Amino acid sequence: MKYRIEHDSVGDKQVPVEAYYGVQSLRGAENFKISGKTLHPAMVKNLALVKKACAIVNNKCGILSDDVCKAIVYACDEILAGKYLEEFLTDMVQGGAGTSANMNANEVIANISNEYLGGGLGTYEHVHPNDHVNMGQSTNDVYPSAGKLGALDLIQDAMKELNRLYNALMNKSDEFSTILKMGRTQLQDAVPMTLGQEFHAYASVIRRDINRIEHASHAIKVLNMGGSAIGTGINVDRNYFDMIVPEIAKLTGYDLEQAPDLIDGTHNLDGLVELSSALKTCAVNLSKISNDLRLMGSGPKTMIADIILPPKQNGSSIMPGKVNPVIPEVVNQVAFKVIGNDVTISMCAEGGQLELNAFEPVLFYSLYESIEFITHGVETLVDNCIVDIKPNLEVLKKDLETSVGTITAFVPHIGYQVSADIAKESLRTGTPIRQLILERKLLTEEEINEIFDPQAMTKPGIAAEYLIKQKHNK
Repeated sequence: MKYRIEHDSVGDKQVPVEAYYGVQSLRGAENFKISGKTLHPAMVKNLALVKKACAIVNNKCGILSDDVCKAIVYACDEILAGKYLEEFLTDMVQGGAGTSANMNANEVIANISNEYLGGGLGTYEHVHPNDHVNMGQSTNDVYPSAGKLGALDLIQDAMKELNRLYNALMNKSDEFSTILKMGRTQLQDAVPMTLGQEFHAYASVIRRDINRIEHASHAIKVLNMGGSAIGTGINVDRNYFDMIVPEIAKLTGYDLEQAPDLIDGTHNLDGLVELSSALKTCAVNLSKISNDLRLMGSGPKTMIADIILPPKQNGSSIMPGKVNPVIPEVVNQVAFKVIGNDVTISMCAEGGQLELNAFEPVLFYSLYESIEFITHGVETLVDNCIVDIKPNLEVLKKDLETSVGTITAFVPHIGYQVSADIAKESLRTGTPIRQLILERKLLTEEEINEIFDPQAMTKPGIAAEYLIKQKHNK
């Protein structure tokens, strides 16, 4: 490999001659071999977008020439088109509060710009990484701003999948609206409900998750751009200060605002913690739903077996015919990871000192991972599980007939103590509740059927109304 010699404040270093990155990018890549993953494409894209906005505004302010601005904008557009991704070689997790990532962007953009203007790689004869690409900026406002924009981009796909999940659950709620099943509390038979009500409850909690994440997303639309090193705006043109966030908003389409207190905006990461917390809450709810699906689909001969989960793959290398609930299982694992990431993000925000938080790199690494885990986990949950769930009608009917939990529906008609006696006898003898009530001539077959109606069994007031009607008729 051929090399060129580049120089920084640490000294001289060989850089591959064809590389668009430079000496500072290379030092960062060598120092931080942590995650084994280079900068996330969402971070790369938004670093380029922020640099493009900065060049445009600096040019409007008259402090960046037309030629240099045009070259920088060209370079950024090339990166935004998906080119040069391999030149962003620094690890997502890095010391220096993101300085290596920022300089990686500065050097790549400067080299593309120099080449565009007829210069050579590594010469910076026309466009300099610091003097031109980084003009009016600091890592401390560029990196968190690009990180937030990346999170906003990734959230769009997560919201799309969560809305698909909500709709799929609502469809199942409608499909199962007349199918009775035994409700359970503390893993014991409780009272009847419809399978549709069960799925409607899942849809309800997912709707709240969608609302929570949407609300939390607004907190990261506040950028500290213009604050420069610590929020005081040192080396920032006054007009640039006022124009930079509106320009980024124009380029992204997001309704962004500049932090009203830029020192606070550089100090504190609570908006990112808020978003992570909303994702964590969603993960908790997804895991609870997955637990329920695994329980309701368990067996299928020796456990609950209320529903039939779609068979997706063999469940065992030794037990023929075994099919496991692999989709809910993977969603559980997604949730565990997101919950763990939320702890990491919380500690990153808490661990900052004074005028800057040095731990943003692992925060954004964890946040992006959480968003993508939820996106992909929900996608497979919808497509490979929810849409093809079927009720196990034979089991559901048998459970209703044999469970003593149905006796609760008869309490308003025959009294609590008589109901308790019948429940005990049913448990002792295995005789169905219905048969014992008929044998004791407490109610007629017609009356029992009316009480067992799904509407009467699963909605408030209907059983009491029926009792009043019966008394009136007598």
